[in-house]
Amino acid sequence: MFERFAAVLARYDELGEALATPEIACDPERSVKLLRERAGIEQTALALRTWQDLLRQIDEAQTIATEETDADLRQFARDEAATLRAQADALEAQLKELMVPRDPRDGANVVLEVRAGTGGEEAALFAADLLRMYARFAEKRGFRVEVLSESEAAQGGLKEVVALIAGHGAYSVFKHESGTHRVQRVPATEAQGRIHTSACTVAVLPEVEDVEVDIRTEDLRIDTYRAGGAGGQHVNRTDSAVRITHLPSGIVVQCQDERSQHKNKSKAMLQLRAKLYDQQQRAAHATMAASRKEQVGSGDRSERIRTYNFPQNRLTDHRIGLTLHSLDLVMEGDLDNVVNALFAAERARKMAESQIAN
Repeated sequence: MFERFAAVLARYDELGEALATPEIACDPERSVKLLRERAGIEQTALALRTWQDLLRQIDEAQTIATEETDADLRQFARDEAATLRAQADALEAQLKELMVPRDPRDGANVVLEVRAGTGGEEAALFAADLLRMYARFAEKRGFRVEVLSESEAAQGGLKEVVALIAGHGAYSVFKHESGTHRVQRVPATEAQGRIHTSACTVAVLPEVEDVEVDIRTEDLRIDTYRAGGAGGQHVNRTDSAVRITHLPSGIVVQCQDERSQHKNKSKAMLQLRAKLYDQQQRAAHATMAASRKEQVGSGDRSERIRTYNFPQNRLTDHRIGLTLHSLDLVMEGDLDNVVNALFAAERARKMAESQIAN
């Protein structure tokens, strides 16, 4: 652990020196990259400097307590050393947490996909409820929510919906939502009052830059068509909707939200980059025992991660054994207790793994 502390400080100083050189200052791309890296370890580096200073003060106080002839000064030095030791121990615990490897994608925007699964009409209604829950939660966090594409069910609700959640740290907040969400409730059309079980799948993908995914123009088939649904007469008269097929992978994305074909193409490409990046990440980790462990649980969309029991007003997250009897508040966007518990579980796991590695 102490070797890692020293490595962080050395890298922090190295980055500072590099950023001060004319060659880096004149290269905006490299400069931004190094600034981001330095900002990412600055909190840890400054805490380390404070911790090192506390250790020096403890040594000085212990020297006085040992060598000083005045009894009052010796006692004062012993008391001072004890106070400083408590501060140093607390800071060391904080440093160990700061040293836990962080997901480099945590600061990214999110492409959120919600799809109705088993349960027919009730699943579609629940998909719409989930989107509303996530949108309210995102807005409370100061994120911007934009629907990129959606497919409405015949009887209401949503067959599927893709939304962009934009704001720094959005991925860190939403990344644990990937998986199957099961709902138990009495449908409005159920005359016997029987509880039905249905499910939706959620995928959370980080928005990625062009440089992170290599997409060749010749690998794309781009089709335009007339948008349907809401949007007024304009969308029905022009071929503004865009569907993009990535031929090598077979991934298909579409967007008809905007009146501008150019804007729809841009949003469809955003979805495609996120999906291709996710596919690449899955393939890269397919042979690893800890595949997809960035998320609590495997993060696989087929994995049942949570149950929403409406008759009992109960939410259960099966990955961490969390049960809350406040489902009504959760569905209104009050997801903080759930997200914080999942984040704490992830942090505890990573700290345990970090200690084993050391």
